[in-house]
Amino acid sequence: MLLMNFSKYIESWLFDKDGYYCNYKDIGKEGDFWTAVSASMFFGGTVAKKIIDTIEQNILPKDTTIVEIGAHAGYLMADIIQFIYTLKPKLLESLKFVIVEQNKAMLKKQKEYINKCFGDKLNIKFVANIKDIKLPSAFIVANELFDTFICELVWTNKQNKLQKAVAKNHTIKFVDFDKEDKYIKEICDKYNITKGEVSLGFEDFAKTLTRSFGKFEFITFDYGEYYHRQDFSCRIYKQHKVYAIFEEGLDIQKFYKNSDITYDVHFKHLIDSFKSNDIQKIAYKSLLKAMVEFGMIELLEILKNKTDENTYAKHINQVKPILDPAQMGERFKMAHFRFSSK
Repeated sequence: MLLMNFSKYIESWLFDKDGYYCNYKDIGKEGDFWTAVSASMFFGGTVAKKIIDTIEQNILPKDTTIVEIGAHAGYLMADIIQFIYTLKPKLLESLKFVIVEQNKAMLKKQKEYINKCFGDKLNIKFVANIKDIKLPSAFIVANELFDTFICELVWTNKQNKLQKAVAKNHTIKFVDFDKEDKYIKEICDKYNITKGEVSLGFEDFAKTLTRSFGKFEFITFDYGEYYHRQDFSCRIYKQHKVYAIFEEGLDIQKFYKNSDITYDVHFKHLIDSFKSNDIQKIAYKSLLKAMVEFGMIELLEILKNKTDENTYAKHINQVKPILDPAQMGERFKMAHFRFSSK
């Protein structure tokens, strides 16, 4: 393996033809990690309620398009559609649906699952890239998208000099910046980053959104913090075990391309990147607060009044990881953005 920036190493790990993301992986009990989607259908149900409320407040039209980016097996989109059908079935006559997915293995699973759920009753479009979309309006949903953006690692050495990580033969070391590293240095200077991850691609992604949609609401969920941690959060997930990237004695090669590698999102960098493209931040808050404000408790009350005690208890247990501050409730964050070209 040639010497490369850490960003290239993580890119090959995740996105090469034989990379981790390029073959279908289970999420949940049988996979390497849990997400809010795999925990409970009421996560998608709560997003559906937010979509309905947004339309009823005339922020978006009734014929807007629901877009999911990075849909894994299609569970979230299916849950959203099912809850719209339950809460406001007439909306399904006017709404359109798009899943953005460039991974062929994932795409196959999504189509199979969506067809299993709805048959030919709904017309859901699949596109490989946001750049392939041109729509007047959309409600865009992304769950754990930005922690898949490649990143660089930086740290400050004993001589108080900021350096970047490079990888060779699955060994990571830190070296001085070169002239191609202007962007990394600019971000480190802007946010006073002395140690940790620097995400790449936020600005370009935001720009693409503004070119693809006339107006949109965008909500995203991810592990992270508003301010940079000033420490490494980069970690490997394998069969629900977590390994810090610099854990002593860790054989990284053993995990390469067969396990997930991720890091905490620096939300201020994300929000600023969107702002620089005229995308307004509407809200930033914990998953717990977002789910309560979006209406999860009301949905659970509806369930309580319409089902038996055992079914209700089962769903309450499933949503606990989403709302529990010690689990996803506080560690997971939600950011809500708005854009209009007019």
